[in-house]
Amino acid sequence: MTTTKSCMIKPAWTPMTIGLMVLGFVVFWPLGLAMLAYILWGDRFGGMARDARDQWRASPLKGAFDDMTNSAVYARTGNLAFDDYRDRELKRLEEERAKLDAMRAQFDEFLTELRRAKDQEEFDRFMANRNRRPNGDDMTGDMAPA
Repeated sequence: MTTTKSCMIKPAWTPMTIGLMVLGFVVFWPLGLAMLAYILWGDRFGGMARDARDQWRASPLKGAFDDMTNSAVYARTGNLAFDDYRDRELKRLEEERAKLDAMRAQFDEFLTELRRAKDQEEFDRFMANRNRRPNGDDMTGDMAPA
């Protein structure tokens, strides 16, 4: 028996599984319920996973999903007129997207410049107010220099 097999939690009523089930119910009740299901039916899960995997491999949907993931995003349909139209429209949409991205960058640059101008105006106003104050009056209040 390998080390990993001996360290696995067996689906049986052992102190370890009971403790994990109680802990699961305390932390989050679906975890406790899942542990209870594992204790009761865990010996069947290995076979169920193997059966599900075999059924998926034999399914016609698996071939369709494999074809979708292995082919290009927009596979040719066989209708040349439609494929040409779709290619033109996709190219047009990409150009529109590039224009919108450029406009967004210009707008962000405008906002940055606007914020800088506003900050400069506020700073200039602060400096003007500060210079108009009498010499003995500063912002620290009673702590005038002696």
